[in-house]
Amino acid sequence: MAEQGRVATLTRETSESSIELSLNLDGTGTSDISTTVPFFDHMLTAFSKHSLIDLTVRATGDTEIDVHHTVEDVAIVLGKAIAIALGDKAGISRYGDAMVPLDEALANAVVDVSGRPFLVHTGEPAGFEFHLIGGHFTGSMVRHVFEAISFHAGLTVHIRVLGGRDPHHIAEAEFKAFARAMRMALQPDARVSGIPSTKGAL
Repeated sequence: MAEQGRVATLTRETSESSIELSLNLDGTGTSDISTTVPFFDHMLTAFSKHSLIDLTVRATGDTEIDVHHTVEDVAIVLGKAIAIALGDKAGISRYGDAMVPLDEALANAVVDVSGRPFLVHTGEPAGFEFHLIGGHFTGSMVRHVFEAISFHAGLTVHIRVLGGRDPHHIAEAEFKAFARAMRMALQPDARVSGIPSTKGAL
């Protein structure tokens, strides 16, 4: 599958944001990220590093209003690019899971490249959604990012926060767990012939 090039390049222009994104599912975790939202840059860099997906993002938006539009729109484009790069999904492992700690925080992620968008997201402590991580990234955006990627890439994703106190640690553990689960799910499996589903399609 790597020889065919599981790559995608997408652009998205709206009145709220401008995004250019390219990725290679068979990369080495190299990234070049600039979204004008520093904490989100940090999370996407971690996602790339731990999923081994090469990722380049250039994004600007109306962050003077809120980071919401830019962050969500980048996640939408990332999900769409993953779906395009996957093609018919022949030969992939399909399922992946990971448990990742970051100091006191612990997160679990399970991914099914199912073609059926669904997100179960639980365990963030009360008030996490209101916290400004780094002074600009609202905790509620973590779930928004996973929702947008799951929906537009056609993934079933379960993410559970099992412990944590520091919002930065919690969010980063979630992104890294998701990345490691994606790495496992997207990797080619030499024993898989065709589409890994009894339906014959994903």
